[in-house]
Amino acid sequence: MASPSRAAPAFLRLAAHPLRWRLLTVLAQGDHRVRDLAALVGEPQNLVSYHLRLLRDGGLVTATRSSFDGRDSYHHLDLDRCAQALADTGAALHPALHPPAAPQCAEIGPRRSPRPGVLFVCTGNSARSPIAEALLRRHTGGRVEVASAGIRPRDRLHPNAVRVLREEFGTDVAGQRTRHVDTLAGRRFDYVISLCDRARESCPDFAGQPRRVHWSIPDPAAAGDTDRASYPSFRRVAAEIQRRVGHLTPVLTASTRPKEAPQ
Repeated sequence: MASPSRAAPAFLRLAAHPLRWRLLTVLAQGDHRVRDLAALVGEPQNLVSYHLRLLRDGGLVTATRSSFDGRDSYHHLDLDRCAQALADTGAALHPALHPPAAPQCAEIGPRRSPRPGVLFVCTGNSARSPIAEALLRRHTGGRVEVASAGIRPRDRLHPNAVRVLREEFGTDVAGQRTRHVDTLAGRRFDYVISLCDRARESCPDFAGQPRRVHWSIPDPAAAGDTDRASYPSFRRVAAEIQRRVGHLTPVLTASTRPKEAPQ
């Protein structure tokens, strides 16, 4: 049993503040810049920056420089870290409150009609978005309508995107073609998820007002001058997308038109 004199767990002290909790709930839906967060929570930017710094110091939030505009940074909530902190907080109160281990990536339930639709968008539709498309399709076994596109598509998928999906996940996309986002203008989606900062700024609107979510993920092809040099970056990016897709899957299970999206 915990000692009555023991201080409250760090996560509880961080998350209990009303503004920090609001920031956590917004960041749980996707990556955001400081000015976007300030607008969403209706608080001054300097106050939001102060509380974001506390969340970063607590290891719950990270910030990465935008690949589109280096003056901006996108803040990202570490959901796995939050899950562990919540479990530790319960256990600190009483051992019986420590939950059993749960699988990282839940599988979506039985087929529903209509199926939820997800579109992944990046600049070239050659690496990040087709990797996300393949991994979500793999997780959901056809129970989600999933597609990917680019705002300026390349001629073909990057060889390392094909390789990492084949070697790390047993998925073959060698025959897949890239496509422009405009070719999907007539399709309806529940989520439109941008995976690069440039695509976030340029992605067009879609019918039906889909939930717009941003995952700020670096271009793995920029990590090296050759395919061999950049392949480790493709493995890291694919692992990050796999983690985020794993968080998305339970949300898609909840309802066809969910109100909140994961990071």
